[in-house]
Order: sequence, then C-alpha cells, then structure tokens
Amino acid sequence: MSSFRALLVEKTDAGFTRQLVERELDDLPEGDVLIDVRYSSLNYKDALSATGNPGVSRNFPHTPGIDAAGLVLESTVAEFSHGDEVLVTGYDLGMNTCGGFGQRVRVPGGWVVPLPSGLSLRDSMVIGTAGLTAALCIHKLEEAGMNTDSGAILVTGATGGVGSVAVKLLSQLGYEVAAVTGKADQHEFLERLGATRILSREDARQGAERALLKETWGGAIDTVGGEILFNTVKGLRYGCSLAACGLVDSPDIPGNVLPFILRNVNLLGIDSVELKLARKIEIWEKLAGPWQLQDLSELAEPLSLDDLDTAIDRILAGEMVGRGLIDLS
Repeated sequence: MSSFRALLVEKTDAGFTRQLVERELDDLPEGDVLIDVRYSSLNYKDALSATGNPGVSRNFPHTPGIDAAGLVLESTVAEFSHGDEVLVTGYDLGMNTCGGFGQRVRVPGGWVVPLPSGLSLRDSMVIGTAGLTAALCIHKLEEAGMNTDSGAILVTGATGGVGSVAVKLLSQLGYEVAAVTGKADQHEFLERLGATRILSREDARQGAERALLKETWGGAIDTVGGEILFNTVKGLRYGCSLAACGLVDSPDIPGNVLPFILRNVNLLGIDSVELKLARKIEIWEKLAGPWQLQDLSELAEPLSLDDLDTAIDRILAGEMVGRGLIDLS
C-alpha cells in the first residue's frame, strides 16, 4: 500500500491549518527504515508543532508526532528486518521530519529502538517520550544519590504526560510522592497513581520572596520551570537534587546561589530528544523490566487520527490529563 492517512499541517497566508489527508510514500523523506505506525501519542510539543510554533517546526507542510511504534516494512540496515517491532522517540521525528501522526514514517536507522521484550507496541506509546523523560529524571536523580530514604519527592505539573508517569513510577519504586497540580478536580487521579500529598500551584509558589525555604524535599522532578522550579530548589534537603525537564510555565529561573552553596543541592538538566541511542535503549529496557509500569490503562486516553484536531486544542488549553494514546492501526 503506497498511500496512507496522516495529519497534515500547512502554512497559509492566514496562519496554519491542519487536516487529515491521504499521503504517498514518496512524500516521506529519505531514510533507512520504513515503519508501519500502529501507535503514537499526543505530547505538548506535538500540539506546538501542529499550530506552527517555530521553536518546534519550521518546515511546512508537515506531519507532527514525536513518538511512533510499529512494524518495519523496509530496511536498508542490518539491524532491522521486515516485521520487526520497533519504536522511535525524539531526534527530529515529528519536528521537521514527518512524524507519528501518519501511518507511515521513514527514518534513519540510528533513531530506531527495537521494542524491548516485555512491552507491547501499545504500552510503549502510553509511555512514549513523556514516560521516557520521567524515567530519565528518576535515573539521573538516583545517580545523584536519591533513594527511598531521602524523603518525599515532589513532582510538578503532575497531571501532565511526564508528571503523571513520574508519580506512578516513583510510587511503584517505593518513594513517597507529593504532587503539584492546578487541577483541583484531579486529586483522585493523582492519588490513584500513588501521590500521598497534593499541593496547589499557589502552595508551590509560597515563599517565592525568600532566599531559602524549609528543607522538605528529598528530590524533585519539575516539568514547568519558572518560579515553581526555583521555589522547589530552595526547599530541597541538604545534598538533594531536582531534575528539570519542562518549561510550560516559564523558561526563566528567578533565583540565587544560596541553595547551591549552603545546601549543596543539584539542578539536573534532562533531555530525551538528542540523547544517545544506547542510553535510550538502556532506559527502555528498564521500563520493560524492573521499572515496568503496572495498570497503564489508568494513564491512557484512547485517541484516533480523527480525534486529533480537538485533542490538540485541549492539550494546549491544559484540559488533558495523563497520556493521549493514538491508535493508527
């Protein structure tokens, strides 16, 4: 089959439009591996790409989707053969290379991860880039010394993709989890994921005028940036760390050096896009093995290509929780 369905974003004189279209294999870029995409996921970055954000995508017409999982149709590299189950997250997929919101993608072999034993294609996309990022945060925090005796771990933006997976995974690993959310109607959802304490955004901003706050957190995963990020840094226990992976509130950090030189704390940066393939495979193997998430259905909102247009508006408006799972099969 040479034609396939895809969401196409086009630039016009009036702005950007998106619609479902039939595309041809010849519309895809050159690459080593052609994949029949069975599942993808909806991330905040996908919504930015779908609305023409120049910080994400610059070349149009374009098909977003930074995640894709499916079966190899064609491969020019020895590592993959027809029928292999694989997944792709990050790199340029869905940014300026046609992404997972289409039933076919063609990518370089160096972007492709063999689906780990223990994960289904569907479950890999419930996890997706967001879950990979959450796992990278925990992995790096533990490398910096975080453990279950460190104290409560704070997760900001906890109902979002990264935050919800982080809450669930931390809880499964035996950590005490505190969650920050602006959604007062989602406390029960967070408690089901394993949060034992829930803070409002206002709670997380308290004391912003102070140089230091009471030592409270044994670690933190921040998905929002800005004032909440640095307030959390100020509340870290001595020698503990915060992993920063998002900026939905602000890319700026209004802060001072006192927490770093008086409390010996660490601010750790997390990137899942250009991360070396070997490290991605390592983390995916953990997510398929000792860190395998249970009851993934409680994280997933099922979507189809036909649902994407409204779902994109919802995620931009902050109206989605958990993970948007797109079935393209």
